[in-house]
Amino acid sequence: MMTLYDYLPSQNAWKVRLLCSHLSLTYRTEIVSIFEGHGQTPEYLAISPTGAVPALRLADGRCIAESNAILLYLAENTRYLPADAYTRGKINQWLFFECEQVQSTVATLRHWRMTGKDANRSAETPESKHQGSLKTLRILDSALQDQPFLAGAEYTIADMSVFAYVHLAHEADLPVQQYVNIMRWIDAVRSQPGFLQETHPYATDPHSHRELPA
Repeated sequence: MMTLYDYLPSQNAWKVRLLCSHLSLTYRTEIVSIFEGHGQTPEYLAISPTGAVPALRLADGRCIAESNAILLYLAENTRYLPADAYTRGKINQWLFFECEQVQSTVATLRHWRMTGKDANRSAETPESKHQGSLKTLRILDSALQDQPFLAGAEYTIADMSVFAYVHLAHEADLPVQQYVNIMRWIDAVRSQPGFLQETHPYATDPHSHRELPA
C-alpha cells in the first residue's frame, strides 16, 4: 500500500487526498509536523528534498514529492488526465500557473492571515500579496469565462490543483465572491463525484504560528 506523507492543514496535501477520493484509492497516512521541523529530518528529506508536504511513497518504496507531480502520477490512465496531447498541455499550463501564481499569492496570503504571520511582515508585503492575489483571481476568472473547467469541457487535475487554495481565498480576505466565473467553477468542482469536503484549518495545529525551519 502507498503512504501519503501529509500535514492536514496543507491544501497541497488536500489536493492529493481529493484525487485519491475521486479514484477510490487506498493509502496509509503519515503526518509530518512541518512547523516543529519534522520535515527537515534527514529521513524525510530523503523522501521530499525540500522538506515540504505532501510526498508519496509507493508500495515498492519509491517516492514522489511535490503535489502537482503526485497528481500527474496518480491520474495517469484516468479520466482526470486525458491522453490527448493538447489537453495535457493545457493541464500542465494550469499546474504551472498554480505553482507560480496561486502559491505565491493566494496561498501565501491565506497562510499569513490564518496564522497571524502577516503581523510579522512589513506592511507593504501583505499588501503586495493582496494585489498579486487579485491579479491571479482576475486571470482565472477570465480563463473560465467561456468554458466550464480550466482545460476545457472536462474536469481534470488542473481544476483540483488550482481549486485547492482558490476556493478558500475568502480566508485571505479576498473578494472571491465578486468573480462570477470562479464562483460557478467552484460549484462545479464541488459537485463532482467523490468530492472531498473536509479541510483542516491551521488552528488545528498549535505549532502553525511558527515560521518554517530554514
